[in-house]
Amino acid sequence: MSKHQSTSHQQALKQALLAVGITFVWMILEAAVALLLGAAARSLLLEGFGLDSLIELLSAGVLLWRLDAEYRRGLSAESLESVEKLASRIAGTLLAGLACLLFALAIGRLLGHGLPTDTGRSAWGILVGVAAKIGMPLLAAWKLRLAEKLQSRALRAEAVESAACGYLAIVLVIGLLAERLLGWQWIDGAATLLLVPFLLREAFAAFFGLPCCGQCAVKEQQNEHLS
Repeated sequence: MSKHQSTSHQQALKQALLAVGITFVWMILEAAVALLLGAAARSLLLEGFGLDSLIELLSAGVLLWRLDAEYRRGLSAESLESVEKLASRIAGTLLAGLACLLFALAIGRLLGHGLPTDTGRSAWGILVGVAAKIGMPLLAAWKLRLAEKLQSRALRAEAVESAACGYLAIVLVIGLLAERLLGWQWIDGAATLLLVPFLLREAFAAFFGLPCCGQCAVKEQQNEHLS
């Protein structure tokens, strides 16, 4: 690696640390607000969104450790590969567990278990969803660009989690609006079920170390054929 490439790599690492650090702080706030609002409003949607944010917080914490280790200690390629695999598998396992938990809770809600949602309190959750819908795709795009520079599968996986959080925010907002405006109490459980496929897809990609989402993989294959 040349001196210029080394300097460029270090700058990309600094930016990646900043991006993941912002994600870490964001997830602390998002998880706390969503879980507190969800508990107060008895909203399974909000609680599920908060739990997903908590998982992303843990994943971001592991990635911060991985990036900091490379930036400060200059780990070898083999050591970095081991750290990335470990980080991805931890995230994948946690996400799969969350998907199973939400599936069980959603089925229970659809079968009539639990108290109805307090739509007055859950309305504040719409603001949480809107903020995530705006901020998470921007963070995801930034981290994907940095992952390309650093050739980091772990950073790509974390970026995909941020993108998925933006998609989950759409489900959250639509579900809460339908429940509040139309009085559909069943929408809480039904919309929560929609979170499960997203989480399972994330879990599969993270655990098996896939470089990015399916759409990105298609683009990469097309670029390889053109080159």
